[in-house]
Amino acid sequence: MSQSIMSEFADQLLSGKVEVVDLSAVLGPNTPLLKLPPELAVDTPKIEIHKISAYDDNGPWWAWNWLKLGEHSGTHFDAPIHWITGRDHPDASTDTIDPKNFVAPVNVIDCSRETAENPDFLLTADHIKAWESEHGEIQKGEWVVLRSDWYKRNGSEESFLNADENGPHSPGPTPEAITYLLDKGIIGWGSETIGTDAGQAAGMEPPFPAHNFLHKANRYGLASLANLDKLPPKGAILIAAPLKIEHGTGSPCRVLALVSRN
Repeated sequence: MSQSIMSEFADQLLSGKVEVVDLSAVLGPNTPLLKLPPELAVDTPKIEIHKISAYDDNGPWWAWNWLKLGEHSGTHFDAPIHWITGRDHPDASTDTIDPKNFVAPVNVIDCSRETAENPDFLLTADHIKAWESEHGEIQKGEWVVLRSDWYKRNGSEESFLNADENGPHSPGPTPEAITYLLDKGIIGWGSETIGTDAGQAAGMEPPFPAHNFLHKANRYGLASLANLDKLPPKGAILIAAPLKIEHGTGSPCRVLALVSRN
């Protein structure tokens, strides 16, 4: 039976009836990176790509580069060990997470209209319940991602971070929204913005609730996602596999979705 299912899936993949959608932004020197208050931490350095050889005297038949980048650069995966609340889980780093957790169904909550009207839009538990009444319940072990179309700002760091004297302004969840989703048993939460929390989340109680609650529950985050407007509200499969970095707190990753186009 399982072989039949896999054969059918392979046929649909090859025929284009199952589409592979890229949910990742390009990773390079112009990738927008999170800016932290100077009293908190040193910012992640700009991404650097250095040539080792390119069919030249350093390597006549091959081309390759070396990279300098932070774990939480570009489209990336947050492991539980990324936050103080998740540091004590034995499987909290990118090299210890069970790989089956990198593949799961995904629920896409479209708040692009609200975000266009208000960049500080906050997703509430009531918003999620209204979405479920239309599209069906969010199930245990599934991803939930917030579609805001924020990825369309990615070409400009200024627009993507959207900060002023009061800090960054970008959409995200309320503490109650994350608590509601965790009570349903989600595997993780994702956003198209620079991080999994709203821009003004430092002023929430607790601060940065997505990070705080998700990682305390040994769950995962995805940030700087792209192309969520190409996914249905339900029915797609999300694949988000971080690099197997020793004691890694996170990793840039190529996030993909499998979508039926029958």
